[in-house]
Amino acid sequence: MKASGGVWREARQWARDLMIASVAAVFIILFLYQPVRVEGGSMQPRLESRDRLFINKMAYRLGPVKRGDVVVFHAPGEPEKSYIKRVIGVGGDVVRVEHGTVMVNGVAVAEPYVPEEYRDERSTAEVRVPAGEVFVMGDHRTISSDSRDFGPVAAASVYGKAEFVYWPVGELGTVR
Repeated sequence: MKASGGVWREARQWARDLMIASVAAVFIILFLYQPVRVEGGSMQPRLESRDRLFINKMAYRLGPVKRGDVVVFHAPGEPEKSYIKRVIGVGGDVVRVEHGTVMVNGVAVAEPYVPEEYRDERSTAEVRVPAGEVFVMGDHRTISSDSRDFGPVAAASVYGKAEFVYWPVGELGTVR
């Protein structure tokens, strides 16, 4: 049987460890990764409404937004709302959509993440993406409100890169 001093020493060590773990968790959530819930179906089939995922909040503090990234950003004109979309074009790119085929700098983009049943026949005028902005589109093209509707988005409004789906467990994995 331990002496009462040993019990208190062990309790203090547990309390210290719990405090360190709590501070580390707060630091991770505030500065590195943040859990978010997907609302809406514009990123189907990979991301469904009510999926939960982690976004990397440091990704764009350390480097630029890249074509193909799935990003979370403040909705244009509604900063209290967030959207999740795929980056199609970055500053300087010329983007246009011809009967559903996305063209970036005159080259058709291969989009294996957009199933045939989610494609549309929509066309848009050519847009040169301004420096410091990105052109985003949802993967479920028939229902997505994206840069085809509201134009390019300020890269500064992008606050995270979608990294990892953790719920539902059957969909566990990285976001591509």
